[in-house]
Amino acid sequence: MGWWQINADTLAASRFVLSPLAETFACLQLLHRGTPAHPGERAWLRDHLPGYRARLAADPVTALLVRAGLGRSWIADFLTPTPRDREAFEEGVARVRAARPDEARAHLRLSLAGPLPPALDRDDLPERAAGLLTYVWTETVRPDWDRRRQVLEADVVARTAQVSRGGWAAVLDALRPGRTRWLGDNRLQVNLHEYPPREISGAELLFVPVTPKTGWVSWEEPDRYAVIYACAGVLADPGGRTVPASLGALLGAARAGVLVLLDSPLSTSQLVAVTGQGLGSVGRHLRVLLDAGLVERRRAGRSVLYTRTAAGQVLVEAGTGGPGTRRS
Repeated sequence: MGWWQINADTLAASRFVLSPLAETFACLQLLHRGTPAHPGERAWLRDHLPGYRARLAADPVTALLVRAGLGRSWIADFLTPTPRDREAFEEGVARVRAARPDEARAHLRLSLAGPLPPALDRDDLPERAAGLLTYVWTETVRPDWDRRRQVLEADVVARTAQVSRGGWAAVLDALRPGRTRWLGDNRLQVNLHEYPPREISGAELLFVPVTPKTGWVSWEEPDRYAVIYACAGVLADPGGRTVPASLGALLGAARAGVLVLLDSPLSTSQLVAVTGQGLGSVGRHLRVLLDAGLVERRRAGRSVLYTRTAAGQVLVEAGTGGPGTRRS
């Protein structure tokens, strides 16, 4: 396994940031994979996969570059420059374009774990990669960026609240289950690769959410390290929670949907992001649920979080015929 040595000050100073470039690269991975993780991704692929495949069919060199760069277990580093706080997509993709051609080829050899195909022995690989990322951003991400940003911000609020409730260990264990894990003794497992540990104490440590179900790590030694992780399922795919018909008949479908989502703490802005309802509507639903004793609220830092009460849990379980409402 790969792990980083982190002192307490570095972890305490770490931050969650949003990255349009990271979101775009995650969407490129999803297009390349072509297999949805949930119904929301299925609909997105239905809309965008034909155009993406047509573009690559017309450009065999870039198609080969994508296959090589994503590799089997390692991503070519020049494709994923370490995110920076408040960096616009255009600024991030400029760093991809500015990669040295010899470094890009070396990174591809590493991701392939073997020799470079002759067709990729050329100097325009960074430009081609930047062009493809710009296509993915322009055609598939930017039109929906406002909604995506709301979802990403909602995830950051939830993770930050989790830090205040249970400390960093619980948050790190949940970022990329099975891959990230707090090992104790100031050690953070970041992946399953057998690479030497890295001492990153004193560096900038970033945690970056993306909406597709993927993740990776990146770094700019010795100053900046990042863990890119998938949003929590309830945020990335709110359709993954089923509202029981009986509960919808009792409370109304929209209000019942809010109650079903609140098996973990969420803020008003998170509920707006994942339900698609307006702020006023969500606020009215929460007020009714609060007055009925079905949800409760508490403050976490600058956010107010809502969660189901025991009475609300009993009501949801009665509607589903058993405990829990999670679907994977």
